Amino acid sequence: MTPTRPRVGHIQFLNCLPLYWGLARTGTLLDLELTKDTPEKLSERLIDGDLDIGPVTLVEFLRHADDLIALPDIAVGCDGPVMSCVIVSQVPLDQLHGERVALGSTSRTSVRLAQLLLAERYDIAPDYFTCPPDLRLMMQEAQAAVLIGDAALRASLHDAPELGLHVHDLGQMWKDWTGLPFVFAVWAARRDYAEREPELVREVHRAFLESVELSGEEVTKVAEQAARWEAFDAPLLERYFTTLKFTLGTRQLAGITEFARRTGPNTGFPADVKVELLPES
Repeated sequence: MTPTRPRVGHIQFLNCLPLYWGLARTGTLLDLELTKDTPEKLSERLIDGDLDIGPVTLVEFLRHADDLIALPDIAVGCDGPVMSCVIVSQVPLDQLHGERVALGSTSRTSVRLAQLLLAERYDIAPDYFTCPPDLRLMMQEAQAAVLIGDAALRASLHDAPELGLHVHDLGQMWKDWTGLPFVFAVWAARRDYAEREPELVREVHRAFLESVELSGEEVTKVAEQAARWEAFDAPLLERYFTTLKFTLGTRQLAGITEFARRTGPNTGFPADVKVELLPES
């Protein structure tokens, strides 16, 4: 890579640990100026020009499609359950009309997906409010909560069973409704940066693809390592890492198109917005 290292974002949740693992194992990590943060903060930094390449939540990517270009074959998504994007509720979902629902403040995409599902699948309009993603505190103020990432894993696997709460997986709800995968975040480069440094962007892209492949081959080892410092055992983490889908192929693009068609005009982008992919060299 060139002496000027690309400024690259990395989601600090467990869902992207396999990517970080692969980058560290291949040595590519040393070639990047890596910034760790939540999906929301990384999206803002990429859009503001403080990062050159990085993950961006699907909603923010679609809102800023003119300024960003997606890297092919890499995303964070699911094709059925996702485990770490959930609605946790004290009552069945069809009883939430007019009730307070707390929205964890870390991802607009999961929040918008939850709102879409409740409005169109259940025909209900809850009273939404945003707050930090702490399930026990949320349940003091609301009948249900939308959580993502590590907080969602802890809530659905530990806290919700203890509290007798219902857990609804957003990825599975979307799949049941549409038959399609769901993409929560894509990897993208700023369009101006990709035009200025096309080969460097392709090098970073190749590094991420190699990282995904290596982590998939060594997923048991990744899970065992993560279990040393996380509140989840290795078998559960291995199931989580293999449940997640890090691909961005034809079916994932169809899922994005369907999400945009259903929610675009109410979310700040056209219903027919297109996903432009980085062209091959």
